[in-house]
Amino acid sequence: MTNRRITQHPVLSTDIERKKVSFTFNSKKMFGYENEMISSALIANGIDIFGHHKKDKSPQGIFCANGQCSQCTVIVDGLAVKSCMTPLKEGMKIESLEGLPTLPEDDKPVDLKPVKKIETDVLIIGGGPAGLSAAIELSKYNIKILIVDDKSKLGGKLVLQTHKFFGSIKDSFAGTRGIQIGNILADRINSSQNIDVWLESTAIAVFSDKVVGILKKDQYILVKPKKLLVATGAREKMLVFPGNTLPGVYGAGAFQTLVNRDLVRTSNRIFIVGGGNVGLIAGYHAIQAGIKVVGLVEALPYCGGYKVHEDKLKRLGVPIFTSHTILAAHGEERVESITIAEIDKNFKPIKGTEKTFEVDTILIAVGLNPVDEFYLKAKEYGFDVWSAGDAKEIAEASAAMFGGKIAGAEIAKSFGFTTEDIPEEWREKEAILKSHPGKIFEKEKPSSTTGVYPIIHCKQEIPCNPCTSVCPRNLIKIEGGGILGIPKFVATSECIGCAQCVAICPGLAITLVDFRNDNEKPTITLPCEIFAEIKQGDTLMLVDEDGNELGEFIVNKVRELRKYQATKLVELQVPKEIAWKATSFKVQNVIENNIEDDYHEQIIPDDAYVCRCERVTAGEVRRYIRSGVKDMNELKAITRAGLGACGGKTCSSLIERIYREEGYKPGEYKPSSKRPLFVEVPLKNFSSKEEKKNE
Repeated sequence: MTNRRITQHPVLSTDIERKKVSFTFNSKKMFGYENEMISSALIANGIDIFGHHKKDKSPQGIFCANGQCSQCTVIVDGLAVKSCMTPLKEGMKIESLEGLPTLPEDDKPVDLKPVKKIETDVLIIGGGPAGLSAAIELSKYNIKILIVDDKSKLGGKLVLQTHKFFGSIKDSFAGTRGIQIGNILADRINSSQNIDVWLESTAIAVFSDKVVGILKKDQYILVKPKKLLVATGAREKMLVFPGNTLPGVYGAGAFQTLVNRDLVRTSNRIFIVGGGNVGLIAGYHAIQAGIKVVGLVEALPYCGGYKVHEDKLKRLGVPIFTSHTILAAHGEERVESITIAEIDKNFKPIKGTEKTFEVDTILIAVGLNPVDEFYLKAKEYGFDVWSAGDAKEIAEASAAMFGGKIAGAEIAKSFGFTTEDIPEEWREKEAILKSHPGKIFEKEKPSSTTGVYPIIHCKQEIPCNPCTSVCPRNLIKIEGGGILGIPKFVATSECIGCAQCVAICPGLAITLVDFRNDNEKPTITLPCEIFAEIKQGDTLMLVDEDGNELGEFIVNKVRELRKYQATKLVELQVPKEIAWKATSFKVQNVIENNIEDDYHEQIIPDDAYVCRCERVTAGEVRRYIRSGVKDMNELKAITRAGLGACGGKTCSSLIERIYREEGYKPGEYKPSSKRPLFVEVPLKNFSSKEEKKNE
């Protein structure tokens, strides 16, 4: 039986005590872990196809892993459920969804009771970095705070992030991993006496009488807050290309959920579309999980993410194709290959530059859209409402934490607890943390061949300075001050070689060179978070920051600093000529040859699906737009685009893009109306139930 469980990881603990349970999928007995999501259990057992679409019988599998769509729907004990949001239980009978589900026969009388209503001072929708930071700021005051989140654990996307954060130690936990930050914030929330937390609870609607409908597990409750904060994060954007609905095409966030949260190796060979931080980090996470990254494609002439993230992938042997785009995903029942091509300055594919690679997974990482429906509707209905984090503006999680803190302070001021204005310094720091990567500088070759000192390979202006904070002799300075400059080693006194700067650097962009024992063959110390096991005597291929091979060398020593566990410090002796160049180790060979050099099949974008749920193509949408349809609601009624289970969450922005491509400007067409309920809810849950004890 296929077993895709991750049993070794350089950062995450895989030795977790969990209860093993049995279940069946299409009458075949399988095993999983109690309360893990059904989708993860299925994928761990080698199941990628969860059913077939009602319209064209095309295969369906995991897509968002976040409850935002319904591509992963399966039948569990006769009921259709989202497998990515439904915990696995012993003895479940799970079946693939073939077409439309059958409405189960259930005519038992329902005991209808009045819906429970409660009041609170502040309701925070979303338990991620912004929502938690706001709650912590508000907890200083004598007010009732309620946080609701649809997951089983606080932290939002922090629970998926194994990498160390940028920013500053003081303001955004720089040098600490996202998963650890999530735990720190959750502990602060749980230790507060005036914060109540509802997990596995979904905000489903805001109403004109200023109440919010919450589905707390399976109990429907109306909450009337004095103040409302929407910190619901973001959802991933999608691209339109032939094959975009095949199982194996999904968002980078879904991939990180399966790999980092659920410890499931989803793939053997992946290709990433998008060179922002999300795509670059997902590639790094894949390699940590033992998955081969065949390549990354970016439409711009450069990657938009931090250069240190890009450099990490290059060093590990991942080819990055800038000024390229995806043409198509190929496969019968799932992804089998991808075709990319170079594009011109108008983003049009250049004929003859096509390359096709054998892969089983394609990660789409082309940006995020704010989940702002609650905020916009609450604003329309006159709520006293704020938004924070990605629900307000897409940025790094470090910025979301600071934005949440500011929102919390603003809400406190609106209550009259303080009359002081928000410190301007806070807003300046938030703006810095939101800033895009800046100028790239040339690295300077060190001249000294004596003593010990760090080599700083960070050459781009980004908001980050933990290396300056941990140096016990203050020998690392940021040019120009602040946290946006380039860090420099300033030898005002002697470096002691403690390697704290090497261990804390989020970009793994600092190494150490030690000439004290040998001027010709110094000892270098490199950070490593790739190998689950590495030991003295191992032979590793060293590379420079661009991934160029420098030669194979033997490991002399491996250690970890207590404060920075999981970042291994690997010591090797190398010739002095390459000591300042070496930055990392190569773990995979760049794929030089694609599997179909002569791929010239005519790609027809009109054939690509825009609406995944209802299988509506770009051509259908474009045809009606050209016929004069200027109202997306009319377009929805004609084509069914946006009528699917996700409520237009994925396709709305794509349809608006087609309007723009057809020459329409915002305001010249009418956007689609939002549904009254933001997620699907079984009708039975609107009948009030008594809460079970200990819930």
